[in-house]
Amino acid sequence: MNIQSALSEANKILAKNNIKSSKLDSEILLSKILNKDRKFIILNLDKLLDYAHYKEFKYLVSQRLTKKPIAYIVGKKDFWKYEFYISDGALIPRPETELIVEEVLRIFRYKDKLNVLEIGIGSGCLLLSILKEKKYFKGVGIDISKKCVDLSKINALKLNIKNRVKFFKTDVDNFFYDKYDLIISNPPYIKKNDLKYLELDVAKHEPRLALDGGIDGVSEIIKVIDKSSKLVKKGGKLILEINFNQGDKVKNILRRKGFFINKVLKDLGKKDRCIVSTKL
Repeated sequence: MNIQSALSEANKILAKNNIKSSKLDSEILLSKILNKDRKFIILNLDKLLDYAHYKEFKYLVSQRLTKKPIAYIVGKKDFWKYEFYISDGALIPRPETELIVEEVLRIFRYKDKLNVLEIGIGSGCLLLSILKEKKYFKGVGIDISKKCVDLSKINALKLNIKNRVKFFKTDVDNFFYDKYDLIISNPPYIKKNDLKYLELDVAKHEPRLALDGGIDGVSEIIKVIDKSSKLVKKGGKLILEINFNQGDKVKNILRRKGFFINKVLKDLGKKDRCIVSTKL
């Protein structure tokens, strides 16, 4: 069987099972098996697949049929300008979270040195992307998940910035280390009762810990804001990712904790996605 036939077979199976990105997913999975990029796959459709590779490919396709996300199957995901290792213990990086990287680089474009904290480090993609762009910035990342802390350490090593970042496995309530010029966070913000309405890829496979924002969706956001009000320097920034319908509620919480609201960033769908604030 050649590459084109294998891709066609996989595409049909995935499409039949309501995988909307069936063609792209098939190409990514075969790229993983052959250890080649998608360009190679597309330019070598007549190349024969040996049986071992075909068998491995079928196995990965069967995993995708369970709605397991592609990032978990191939173990990596692109974010900002970089590739990050991903495991099923960490939330898969989303394009909208890149808004925070973009805004940080804009606000601090003339700053050479900065002490940055990320609350809820996940795979490390957010903090590490910022540190990679600004070579004199230093960072600290915390997460309640050991899996996430370990994964972030691996990604810091991969990006060659492990000497400028520290990681701690801790709940935000029990973290008291240092003061920061900037705190960033993409906390869990989905209402507990809404988790069941998420797409199966997310609901079935991504860590509930990174999604569940409690009954009202802002329980974890409140914790982050409360702790940030003590850890951020006066005049320092707190940038939060939020759900599209939480803007007014989160702005009020921030104001009560002594923050000035600078702006609300909108995603590509023109929905509220991040809030930029300053400690008064």
